[in-house]
Amino acid sequence: MRSEQPMLGVPTHMITGFLGVGKTSAILNLIAAKPSDERWAILVNEFGEIGIDGSLLQGQQQKGNIFIREVPGGCMCCAAGLPMQIALNQLLSEAKPDRLLIEPTGLGHPKEVLQVLSTAYYRQLLSLQKNITLVDARKLSDSRYTDHETFNQQIEIADTVVGNKRDLYQDGDVQALQDYVAKVGRPDTKLIFAEYGVIPFSEFEGNTSVHAYLAPPHHHHRHNKPLVSELPIPESGMLKAVNAGEGFHSAGWRFSPEKIFEHSKLRQLLVELQLERMKAVFITDSGIFGYNLTEDGLTEVELDECVESRIELIAETIDEAFEAHLLRCIHD
Repeated sequence: MRSEQPMLGVPTHMITGFLGVGKTSAILNLIAAKPSDERWAILVNEFGEIGIDGSLLQGQQQKGNIFIREVPGGCMCCAAGLPMQIALNQLLSEAKPDRLLIEPTGLGHPKEVLQVLSTAYYRQLLSLQKNITLVDARKLSDSRYTDHETFNQQIEIADTVVGNKRDLYQDGDVQALQDYVAKVGRPDTKLIFAEYGVIPFSEFEGNTSVHAYLAPPHHHHRHNKPLVSELPIPESGMLKAVNAGEGFHSAGWRFSPEKIFEHSKLRQLLVELQLERMKAVFITDSGIFGYNLTEDGLTEVELDECVESRIELIAETIDEAFEAHLLRCIHD
């Protein structure tokens, strides 16, 4: 029986990258190629308090034996990594996986995550494979990225840097990323390029060599409040949560499943947003849809399932009038 077999050396992959670079797409591509007889576990961390990625992944993945758990609120890298450890231990216990994928938030500190995964407790349980960092080379001309500690740390810990969205690059972008990885990355860091988050599985295999470069964790903050993603929705049918840090703000909303949104109004509202990032799942009068907004535009996918409607915005500043516009999209 699988449940009686001790877990030893579960291949574990960390997939990181800044906001909107295509981490979730890369994970969905990996899932699509998963052997049908393997059980995979996915631990997702999000900067926002609401938690969207789990619903997007669950609603799009077509294969069974996938177990997903979220750590909302950007707290995967808290002091001692306690929220992460609790979620990870629960996930491993439930899934007893053949493979584990970890997606830290684009604003998270991957060194702290690796510190936790490298502790004696997890050393036998997990086999840390190559760390993959996705980068959009077009962002290298923006000091909000190149001056951001997390953006640089993600490259520092990478075994392989993936220049994603290669199809959108201009002349000079490839060379700029090659130069930047040579400057910020480790001497043995590999660089490849990809479109739409399609990365050969061979790039994920092989043990990470990053341990020698890990500095002691220094990023500490406390989370004593309950997770907003798990609170009951009040009688009003809506719950809002905000977060701030790393130079960005998030605002998120959860709606009871009885709230049905008008698809046409909703899509018009979302397509006009000017933000760093937006993710959402909505129950509408035309079906269930997942939304993903980056600076490259809005994508919409039809989902198979969705427990409730959720939306999360991330930006340097968030328009307080957005909530009123969103509420007007609810079907009378």
